[in-house]
Amino acid sequence: MLVEDLDITQASSGRHETDSAGDAGAPTMKDFMALGEIPLEQKASAFSMCMRDELGKGLTVMREVVGVADHVVDVKDHITGCIRRMIMFGSNNYLGLANDPDVVERMNEYIKEYGWGLGGPPMLNGTTGLHRKLERGLSELKGCEDTMLFSSGFAANLGWSNALVGKQDALIMDELSHASIVYGSKSIRGASYKFEHNDMDALRDALQRADAEGKVNKIVVVEGVYSMDGDMAPLDRVYEVTKSHGGFLVVDDAHGTGVMGANGRGTPEIFGLEGKIDLVMGTFSKSLASCGGFISGRREIIDYLRFFARTYFFSAALPPASIAGVFAALEIMQEKPELRLRLKRNVEYVVEKLNRIGVKVHTDSAIIPVSVPVGTDIRKLARKFDLAGLFLNAIEYPAVPIEKQRFRISIMATHTREDLDNLVEAMNSIGRRAGLTTGGNKS
Repeated sequence: MLVEDLDITQASSGRHETDSAGDAGAPTMKDFMALGEIPLEQKASAFSMCMRDELGKGLTVMREVVGVADHVVDVKDHITGCIRRMIMFGSNNYLGLANDPDVVERMNEYIKEYGWGLGGPPMLNGTTGLHRKLERGLSELKGCEDTMLFSSGFAANLGWSNALVGKQDALIMDELSHASIVYGSKSIRGASYKFEHNDMDALRDALQRADAEGKVNKIVVVEGVYSMDGDMAPLDRVYEVTKSHGGFLVVDDAHGTGVMGANGRGTPEIFGLEGKIDLVMGTFSKSLASCGGFISGRREIIDYLRFFARTYFFSAALPPASIAGVFAALEIMQEKPELRLRLKRNVEYVVEKLNRIGVKVHTDSAIIPVSVPVGTDIRKLARKFDLAGLFLNAIEYPAVPIEKQRFRISIMATHTREDLDNLVEAMNSIGRRAGLTTGGNKS
């Protein structure tokens, strides 16, 4: 069978051609997942051919940033090969610490003291004094007794879920949970239930179902800030419902840490729940502008997880170079509360300006989703924004349902007023022609 013989159209026959993420009939990842039992190399070759064809049309993925990550970046166009200056609205570097000179200076000091590499897992030779300093700093930030570090946020969520959810237990999660939580739910030994987004009656029903089925431990997981919609979980009510049914509460606060709360301690701070959540998960790839993840909680739970979370026990420890950057960023974040205030003002400015021109948006965080009308070719629209000098992330099917495709705008503390005005101007011109504004006509 040749690559050209693979019937991609049959796999995608359930989609109306005007609902396609890209050109009419253009395959999506889900189409390849639906191909069924065919030789792996043929499936991979077909996907590679389609993906590279879309890249040649301007698909806005794997864009190569040339130079430092900042609010303005130089990007190599993968069609023309030219370097273009773009305003970065697609980064989780919310506080702008990725290129903060104070962070870089302090990071280099720590590297001189601890070196840059280790070559071993945390349970053997992979723990240094700098790792312990970071663990204590994060524990203090989260109001918890202890903290453990992971190679990524994905590894953290996969680690705790597989370690804590036994055969007679239930994992209960919000339907909009991150892929790392969803994947964890599919690999656990116990049962897993989903409840409607931020619906406390549905959460209560799921907990009651777990009780009726005789589940020993009921572990509820929600996100402090949901990455696709930018909205918060109502943690006060989630906590009340969970605890009233004897549940164990985990909060994924990846997008809340450093941003949410009066002191940047995260979403629990807003609701007065610091130190009360059973486990708080976070990452280093958002406000702390690096890579890695962590879990904070009671000391006995962290002790247990160090031995039973396989993504911790059997993984190499984060090297001192990474830990140095994270710890330096944590210190600077706490020393410069004005960054968080500047971020808040920038978000408020963009939300107000976009709503004024008819782009209806709302957010609880630094993530601003802009909905794309059904039938809009989001890939072509993304390329137009790209050529206009705006680095935006297009979130398309099947990452979200067809009717909920959107652009996800990420605001940074280091964005200038000119950066923000350029974003609004592009949304008013390019976006209006695409129907992103209320009453706008697509042309």
